[in-house]
Amino acid sequence: GAFTLSSPDLTAGGTIANKFVLGAFGCKGENVSPALSWANPPAGTKSYALMMFDPEGRPPGGVSHWVAYGIPVSVTGFAEGEASKEVKGWVGGKNNIGHDHYFGPCGPSGHSLHHYIITMIATDLEPDALKPGLTQPELINALRGHALAPASIVGRYTRP
Repeated sequence: GAFTLSSPDLTAGGTIANKFVLGAFGCKGENVSPALSWANPPAGTKSYALMMFDPEGRPPGGVSHWVAYGIPVSVTGFAEGEASKEVKGWVGGKNNIGHDHYFGPCGPSGHSLHHYIITMIATDLEPDALKPGLTQPELINALRGHALAPASIVGRYTRP
């Protein structure tokens, strides 16, 4: 079957629950990372890379909410809250606020719905191949020629 990414916490195209929203900068969420699972990686997969991106955030560049990589091929998911604070068993990149872990949605009040795209990429890289702290653009560049297949899920959110 095809490489897939799913979440019991996110309905594809649905609204992201407040539990997963940032609890700062005027947002009233709990900043809990959603549970994710992935299946059917392509042959040759050695590790995974994950990015959560809001293309409507901070026009015109968007906002990187989560960058993780070096996720071993033996890992098939993250439990709810697992990526909220401490990096364990994978490499943390650097999101737009400089954290190496998940930070939830929190767009400006009154904006239309933002789309939060979570993309898991199967790679042919060993889990320790990339240095810690890569930003999303740096990770994308490092994955050139090493990405085997992507799988994505999209959630939507707007702050009241």
